[in-house]
Amino acid sequence: MYTIGEIAKIMKLSVPTIRYYDSEGLLINVKRDSAGNRIFDDKDIDTFVLIDCLKQSGLKIKDIKKFIDLCRLGNDSLQERLEFFINQEKVILKEIQKLDKCLSLIKFKQWYYQTAIAKNDEEYVKNMNPNDYPTEPKLNFQKAHK
Repeated sequence: MYTIGEIAKIMKLSVPTIRYYDSEGLLINVKRDSAGNRIFDDKDIDTFVLIDCLKQSGLKIKDIKKFIDLCRLGNDSLQERLEFFINQEKVILKEIQKLDKCLSLIKFKQWYYQTAIAKNDEEYVKNMNPNDYPTEPKLNFQKAHK
């Protein structure tokens, strides 16, 4: 069993954030010790990991709460929970595509400035035909401009 302070350290969360999650209904069946303090177990850590993952994937607390509410329904909500994750996967894949495009542009710009520095002339690179770029910068340029 873990105290709220221990969970805060493990999960790199503040104690008020954990209390907020509890007050918003994100934590299922939080146990309390004889003094009324929240205590957590390994299953609770799994819940915190899930909440963190869903937040990082762009979900708001209210949307995470909807998922937790589905969990409370038990087996009757299994299909809805699967659909929840299928939809979230689509959101994440779209974000990955956007970030991949950004990364390609950043890699291209690194080549661009490295070449300009090597030639001591940005105009040299500016005036290059994209078809004349080396293979990797050309691919990054094309990917960034799709």
